[in-house]
Amino acid sequence: MTDEQPPADAPVIRVTAMPADVNPYGDMFGGWMMAQMDLAAGSVASRHCGGRAVTIAVDGMQFHRPVFVGDEVSVHARLIATGTTSMTIEVEAWRRGRHTSEACRVTQARFIFVAIGDDRRPRRVPPLEA
Repeated sequence: MTDEQPPADAPVIRVTAMPADVNPYGDMFGGWMMAQMDLAAGSVASRHCGGRAVTIAVDGMQFHRPVFVGDEVSVHARLIATGTTSMTIEVEAWRRGRHTSEACRVTQARFIFVAIGDDRRPRRVPPLEA
């Protein structure tokens, strides 16, 4: 048990880790976790810019603890910065065992998205509200 507490806001995504998503050792694939985090960040980015946004970079991906089959994974994401066409989203994933209320952070990273228009070219995004 740690003194860490999950973010107070509701998770963007909550999913149960399933057997198809594990490596031969029984741990979740890192790529599966990254995909869940990208989905959550993409939802935040699209909502902020009011349209399509694409991932252009992932910074500081850290895997702190493993995730096991049956764990509930909650992915929290929040917009922390905007540029002219870009958005930076801080993402954390937390796991909770199927039969417990104790949660721990398992992964974190910053995802950078660019808003694009119908022509697939970058477009301006609204500034981050204080």
